[in-house]
Amino acid sequence: MRHGSVTYFDESGRPVLPEFVPLNALGREQASAAGRVFAEQDIRFDRVIVSGLPRTVETATRALAETGQQIALEVWPELVEIQGGRLSSIPDAELRSAFMGVFEGLVSESQRFLGGESVGELMDRVHPAMARLRADTEWDTVLLVLHGGVNCAILSLALTGQRLFLGALSQTAGCINALDVGTDEADWVVRFVNYTPPAPLQQQSRETAMEQLFAQYKKTD
Repeated sequence: MRHGSVTYFDESGRPVLPEFVPLNALGREQASAAGRVFAEQDIRFDRVIVSGLPRTVETATRALAETGQQIALEVWPELVEIQGGRLSSIPDAELRSAFMGVFEGLVSESQRFLGGESVGELMDRVHPAMARLRADTEWDTVLLVLHGGVNCAILSLALTGQRLFLGALSQTAGCINALDVGTDEADWVVRFVNYTPPAPLQQQSRETAMEQLFAQYKKTD
């Protein structure tokens, strides 16, 4: 899953630190809606892994509450979202690329998110984490509640079997992806991507999450 919706700017227009931002009302409903889908389909998890950021912890907790499962959350900090730099240090002419470049097409490993971490650096920590998870044969079904960029890294690896990053894989807040894995390194099957229980057809907006965030930032700049 991707965590539920959050609000990155407060009522006065000031940015909220992404390390601490909680789910908003819509995000709480998205998390609970995902949990209801799991319950309706009788999905039982052996493990639940989060990045540790509050928005992933709250999403996982709300989803599990709907299923009635009592599972301790495992925090894997290497699966936190791709890290941005200082917005104030980015020239105006480069702002759009800084916001959206990581999420457009086949992305170069050197592309940096908001002047911070690069796509290559993101894959350097996400890929080994996935290898470690897959090497553990004691689980059958695991729920990972993570972030848009991290999910793109995982899905890109599953779809291509290579060290590539497909930035245009939409990850709507609160979405569910389903992947099957086997014992061989290339044995991945992507069952479905970006299923959003509250609004499966996603007709509310034609903008991506980063386009919306960029628009919010421009209003407050």
